[in-house]
Amino acid sequence: MTNRPPQSFASASEVARRAGVSRSAVSRTFTEGASVSEETRRKVLAAAEELNYHVNHLARGLSQEKSRPICILGGDLHAPYQSALLEAITRRIQAAGRAAMVINTAGEEADIRAALHQTLNYRASATIVLSGAPPVSLVRTCIESGQHVILINRAGQIEEADHISLDHESAMNDAWHMLERAGCTSFAIVSSTNGSPSLLAREQLFRDAVIGAGFEPPQMIKAGPTSYRSGAEAARRLLPGAKRPDAVFCVTDLLACGFLDIARKDFQLNVPGDLCVIGFDDIEQASWEGYAITTFRQPIEEMAEAIVKRLTEERRERNDNQSLTFKAYPVWRKTVR
Repeated sequence: MTNRPPQSFASASEVARRAGVSRSAVSRTFTEGASVSEETRRKVLAAAEELNYHVNHLARGLSQEKSRPICILGGDLHAPYQSALLEAITRRIQAAGRAAMVINTAGEEADIRAALHQTLNYRASATIVLSGAPPVSLVRTCIESGQHVILINRAGQIEEADHISLDHESAMNDAWHMLERAGCTSFAIVSSTNGSPSLLAREQLFRDAVIGAGFEPPQMIKAGPTSYRSGAEAARRLLPGAKRPDAVFCVTDLLACGFLDIARKDFQLNVPGDLCVIGFDDIEQASWEGYAITTFRQPIEEMAEAIVKRLTEERRERNDNQSLTFKAYPVWRKTVR
């Protein structure tokens, strides 16, 4: 018996010696479609199991795109929407037989660049940039290294990449009509200092819809990054004013959760009787009975499926960059009358 430290892995040569076959026979056994006799396959598989042998796909397949990992860049990965999106994408990547490498872009740019260079060393075949604000310079580094790049909710940035986007204009028009139907006449927007492309688009398009209908421009409150606390602080700033609105659009549900708790607890406002609130994303918390937020659902599963389908296409089929637009559907609950 060969003594080896716990959790160490055998080499293909060791498996060949244990099975009494050639090194090439081990390689053929673990290569799909390769010719090998059933007896040889049986010996190799038995030796591999005994020796804890696993094929090093990274070492043997760097020249093959399908053997290389897929990099995912994203900030605020703890946030409910981001974590749901990450879960959906990685689940499908793994089902497709690929490996995912996740880089958290919420730290200092120098640290992020160092982590990104690790993925370049591993020859990542593609990079998915989650909605959020990883710097454009990092995205360009990926493109310049020859990677296939897919941007999520960053329409208008970097022509050399594929784009997965939402129809924000349609959603913001729907949000306006929902509040108009509720009889609202004064408006505010609760947004984030993060300034990601998707959040900026929601701000501007909702504002345009309100002004286009002949109302005063909405008040804008940005009390911090995209978080529950920022939503709560926005309520503390907005609601004591003499011009308290009767309708608030929160650019994410997480902001809406914080806003609603303060509106109800500290200001004793009835929602939706005194104040209508709309969120965006349809995170799990939005459906909780304590919030029951009227919001817009991002089709995360459909978006993830489209991303992985694009990544698993043969390179020769990807002649042009692709842009796909998905609709965000309104979800009626209890914060709009």
